[in-house]
Amino acid sequence: MFPFFIPYINPHRLIMLSLNSGKEAGMMDRDTRRGSLEMAAAMLISGTIGLFVLMSGQPVAGVVFWRCVFGAATLAGLAAAFGLIELRYLRPRVIVLSVAGGVAIVVNWLLLFAAYPRASISIATMVYNTQPFMLLGLGALFLGERITPTKLFWLSVSFAGMIAIVSAKPAGGFEPANYLAGIGLALAAAFFYAIAAVVTKLLKGTPPQLIALIQVITGAVMLAPFAVKAALPQDGMQWTLLIAVGVVHTGIMYVLLYGAIQKLPTHVTGALSFIYPIAAILVDRVAFGQALQPVQIAGSAAILVAAAGTNLGWNLRSIPFIRPETERGTS
Repeated sequence: MFPFFIPYINPHRLIMLSLNSGKEAGMMDRDTRRGSLEMAAAMLISGTIGLFVLMSGQPVAGVVFWRCVFGAATLAGLAAAFGLIELRYLRPRVIVLSVAGGVAIVVNWLLLFAAYPRASISIATMVYNTQPFMLLGLGALFLGERITPTKLFWLSVSFAGMIAIVSAKPAGGFEPANYLAGIGLALAAAFFYAIAAVVTKLLKGTPPQLIALIQVITGAVMLAPFAVKAALPQDGMQWTLLIAVGVVHTGIMYVLLYGAIQKLPTHVTGALSFIYPIAAILVDRVAFGQALQPVQIAGSAAILVAAAGTNLGWNLRSIPFIRPETERGTS
């Protein structure tokens, strides 16, 4: 018979392994907490941009131009300070695709900002949140992504929400024609955002800060001819609001957003992104007294639920009221 053998375990090594595992778990918890705070801050900042755009009193092209100028300066400064940009990534393909994405994102800003005074910040933001479905269609066309029955279900829910919003009688002094034009502009803005997202997917592996910097530089160059012809802001308050849109809502927001995306799981990022439309509704209510009608609330809720279902990967089995009877009976 073989003698009974008890392996020797070094107690010091066992303690060190336990401590290291604890440190790794602690670091993950800290990263998740920090990423969550960064994402929440980025979404709160995004939710207030409509207020700054409308209060600036500037033409839409002027607001976007100065956003790009001050945003580029902020992103370049932060990137240089933290060493976030590596020029070795500046290959012709990266530059061309980033510029194309920049054109799409700038057109997206122009359309969305033009939608605010026509349909209100709240409605424009809600309609703008149909962007996951625009991305769904473009992904199927250009990236070969499959559209599943579950995704079609959420698309139907979002479409029903859109119909509810369009059918609502505009309140707060908005003319029906302007209201519909604002909805159309917000939908077009969502489409161009989806184009920018598809282009960004093609740039996988490129530092996002570099992509964002090229995009805002592209925007500044695009809109420079319009800015030269337009009158400059007339007072310090207008300049302050435009600088805030560029520095805070673009430069700082992008850094917070990309920092959060790098630290958080996708489902947490998707969940926290809904702070943005909620913040926009609250800002619209407090600053301009804009209250949504019941039909608009129902439509907005449908769009947000559908966007959540798409972003967070909810499937039909996870929805209690449409589960099969056999499953419901056993749960």
